[in-house]
Amino acid sequence: MTAVDDWQAALAEAGALTPDVVERIIAVHGSRGRKAIEAVGEGRVKGYNDFTVVVGHEDEYIVEDGGCTCEDSQYNLDSEDPTQLCWHAIAVAIAERVEAVDEHDMWYSEVRELL
Repeated sequence: MTAVDDWQAALAEAGALTPDVVERIIAVHGSRGRKAIEAVGEGRVKGYNDFTVVVGHEDEYIVEDGGCTCEDSQYNLDSEDPTQLCWHAIAVAIAERVEAVDEHDMWYSEVRELL
């Protein structure tokens, strides 16, 4: 079991961001973990019929199957290392486990066309 599996299992079991789980997330992901926790707390993880999206400070990022469209994910992280996740992917993992995804019954691809 990886460190990511460990905090995800603990979070799923607790169903909430307990101090212990927060500590585990930050121990594994550092500032990315802090940003992810903040985004979940601010309701910035949005679920659509086609994608899960995290609203960042400058853009919105699509997270799918643990991968993300952000530059951090594409250029800075080792895709072979399961502990290296961008804060958007971490936020989705957290939000899904604490049922904090802001669900929208529409297609993000259609919403994005309007932006």
